[in-house]
Amino acid sequence: MTHTQEEAQLKDTGCMGFAMASSVNLKNGLLTTKNSLHKKIPYPTFIQRPAEIKCTRALTNSTGHHNEQYCIDIVRKRDYDGFLCSLLLPEAVRRSALALRAFNVELAQIKDSVSQKTIGLMRMQFWKSAVEDVYRDDPPAQPVNAELWRAVRKHTLTRRWMLRIISEREKDMDDRAYRNLQELETYGENTQSSLLYLLLETLGVKNVHADHAASHIGKAQGILTCLRATPYNSSRRKVYLPMDICMLHGASQEDFIRGSRDQNIRDVVYDIASQAHVHLQHARSFSENVPHAAMPVFLQTRRSPIVTHDCCSLEAPLSSHGCFGGLPAESEESRFRCVSPQPTEEESNAAHSAVFTIMEEDLLMRLINTSSVKQAKHLQ
Repeated sequence: MTHTQEEAQLKDTGCMGFAMASSVNLKNGLLTTKNSLHKKIPYPTFIQRPAEIKCTRALTNSTGHHNEQYCIDIVRKRDYDGFLCSLLLPEAVRRSALALRAFNVELAQIKDSVSQKTIGLMRMQFWKSAVEDVYRDDPPAQPVNAELWRAVRKHTLTRRWMLRIISEREKDMDDRAYRNLQELETYGENTQSSLLYLLLETLGVKNVHADHAASHIGKAQGILTCLRATPYNSSRRKVYLPMDICMLHGASQEDFIRGSRDQNIRDVVYDIASQAHVHLQHARSFSENVPHAAMPVFLQTRRSPIVTHDCCSLEAPLSSHGCFGGLPAESEESRFRCVSPQPTEEESNAAHSAVFTIMEEDLLMRLINTSSVKQAKHLQ
C-alpha cells in the first residue's frame, strides 16, 4: 500500500490527525515509534536586559549590606569588647570576624531569652541544622547564617569548632552551677577558645603555638566572664560559680545572692581569679613562638586602663604592650583609618587606647586584691 492510499484509509476511519502528526514527526526524526504522540518542544529562552541585570545586582548588594549591618549591630550591642577588637582586624577579615562573633552572640543569648529549657534546645537544634546547611551551600534566609556562609566560603572555616560551640551552649542550658573549676575551664575551652580558633583561621594562621595560646586565653576568658556575670546572675537568684571552690571556703549561694562581703566570699573570688591569671601567664609564655599574623586575635589580652560603663577609670595601665607585645601604634592607626563601619568618636578613642579588655591582667589583679563581688558590678 502506498503512502497516499494509507492516508486515505486512515481518513475514512477518522485517524487522519494522528497520521499527519505521526508522519510529520517521523519525517523530522523526532519520534522513535509510529504510535508516539510526543513531540520535542524547545525550552523558552529568556534574555535579561542590562537594566534588569543592574537592578538584580543592586538588590543582592542591598541584601548583603543588610546582613552585614545586622551582625555589626548585634555584636556592638551584645559584645562590645569583641566589637572594638574586630575594628582593629585587617579589613580583609573584619566582616568575617563580625559574622563569627554575631554567631557566638546569638547562641549566648538563647539561655537568658527563653522561659523553658525545651524552647532553648529547639533553638540550639536550629543552629545545628543551620551550620550543616551553611556547609552544604544552602544557608537559611537569616542574616547571621548568610554572613557565616560567606565567611566559610572565603576562609574555609572548620565546621567542628562551630558545632562544638553549639554543643557546649546546649549543655549549659541545664542552668546549674559548675561542679568544679575544671568544668568551668572546659566551658571556656569549648566556647571562647573555639571562637578564637575560627578567628585564627580567618587570618590564615595554622600554628600549634597560636592554638595553645588561644586555648589558655579562652579558658581565662570563660572564667573571668563567669566572675563578671556574678552580680547580674545573683540579682536573678542564680549562682554559677564552681561548687568545689565555694564549698572549700564555706560560701553558700545565698551569700552571693545577698551580696555578702565576708572573707569567705573574697577567698572564693581570689581562687577563681587566680586560676584565670595562671592561664593568662601560660598564654604569654608562647609569645616568642606565636606568628605575628596571629597577634590581632589576641588584642583582648592587652594591658590597658580599665574603663567601666560609666567611663570611670579604675586603675592606671601597667604597660602599653599587649599579651604578646601588642601592635605598634602606627599599625593600629593605619588599620583604624580603613575601619568599616565608621566607628563613633567614642569608639575610636576606646579602640586606640585599647580600652576593651576582657581578661586582662589589671582586672584579674584587681579581683584578686579586693576579692569583692560587689565591686565587680561596674564590669557588667
